[in-house]
Amino acid sequence: MNIGILGTGSVGRALAEGLSHVGHQVQIGTRDPDTTLARTQPDRFGNPAISAWLADHSEVRLVGFSEAAAAADLVVNATSGDVSLLALEAAGADNLRGKVLIDVSNPLDFSAGFPPTLFVKDTDSLGERIQRSFPETMVVKTLNTMNAGLMLNPGRLSAPSAVFVSGDSPDAKQTVTDLLATFGWEQIVDLGGIATARGVEMLMPMWLQVMNVQGGPEFNWAIVT
Repeated sequence: MNIGILGTGSVGRALAEGLSHVGHQVQIGTRDPDTTLARTQPDRFGNPAISAWLADHSEVRLVGFSEAAAAADLVVNATSGDVSLLALEAAGADNLRGKVLIDVSNPLDFSAGFPPTLFVKDTDSLGERIQRSFPETMVVKTLNTMNAGLMLNPGRLSAPSAVFVSGDSPDAKQTVTDLLATFGWEQIVDLGGIATARGVEMLMPMWLQVMNVQGGPEFNWAIVT
């Protein structure tokens, strides 16, 4: 499958590496590839320059947002939540029309420092805002409740854990569920329509608190009955 990933941060890189490793054709999109490649300093989250990462991942192409979306069978939004809508607008509604869009973003607001707050919650979600902005795209919220290193490698943990799926299109959710299963996810929980993205996005403040107590991000949620 040809997959376009929007976002060159730690999440985008982890997904690009994992997806290309199993044979998918991956383009990772950024607003301005030339400017992105020219940067030599870490980004705001401490990720090293993308040029160094690409040197070790020659199978992944760095392109503009619109090119990544246009060529893709499936698109992944791995941008920071505060710029997700802008990035998707740059990708282009025509390039996203009729496609499954996996939304991995969280509505984090770092304006007051760390820990961040959420700029949307309770009565709306970033996933819903994306779906409203691109009504002809099938948005599926998933993978936003864990560290990037676990998204395509759930076996790193000592026991099976859960990944949640939210979206209005049953066919799109099945496509995403099938993709997740190929990476070893066993507990894939379909929460329902895209409005259920509110709950999984609101898990982020709790996730940050648990990370602080655990002393690191190597953990995940599980449903036990």
